[in-house]
Amino acid sequence: MSKTEEINRLNDLLQDKAPEEVIHWFLTSFDGKVAFSTSLGAEDQAITYMISQIDKNARIFTLDTGRLFAETYELLDLTSKKYSLNIDVMFPDSTRVEEMVNTRGINLFYDSIENRKLCCHIRKIEPLKRAFEGLDAWICGLRREQSVTRKDMRLVEWDDNNGLIKINPLIDWKEPQLWEYLKSNHIPYNKLHDQGFPSIGCQPCTRAVMPGEDVRAGRWWWENPETKECGLHKKS
Repeated sequence: MSKTEEINRLNDLLQDKAPEEVIHWFLTSFDGKVAFSTSLGAEDQAITYMISQIDKNARIFTLDTGRLFAETYELLDLTSKKYSLNIDVMFPDSTRVEEMVNTRGINLFYDSIENRKLCCHIRKIEPLKRAFEGLDAWICGLRREQSVTRKDMRLVEWDDNNGLIKINPLIDWKEPQLWEYLKSNHIPYNKLHDQGFPSIGCQPCTRAVMPGEDVRAGRWWWENPETKECGLHKKS
């Protein structure tokens, strides 16, 4: 069976399943070979809660770029303790970061898209590649309505960049549905969400959005919408 046929089969098999059922299926079917990558955003907090109810030993990891908000670190600590989870923290290579900063500047990402993508690559993509070693699939919290770059994504996809199956359990969820789930289950979330930050990444590259703005408008706000991905979810 080709990769395309396998992805289509999985989408057909799971298309009517609730996110919890999708997650349970993959944790069971890919035992030890699947992990959840959390950025501690609202969607990821919902998935973390679901996983905590299914299998507390499932692998969960996050990327610490070294430029995150203090509120994000607070949430990481709170979440780990609340659900008794071991969330692995992946760091970028310090030598690579030092070389980049000393060559291009501490806030190089404002100067060009090339610089911004380099920073994302060193701080996010390279640690992610290490986190993926030995895996066959990964779970993430993407939703289709989040961005123009995500409107064609499916529940299950083939991630050609990493050679893995990629699972998006919340792909069809709308914003109100997400927040109802968080609040009804008393799930902790980043305090910045209440301060106009619908999408939260690195502190220098994230701002609050104005009423009526797109939910991703606060990420890399100086760029065009079509370039607003760090490479974690890049399409081939």
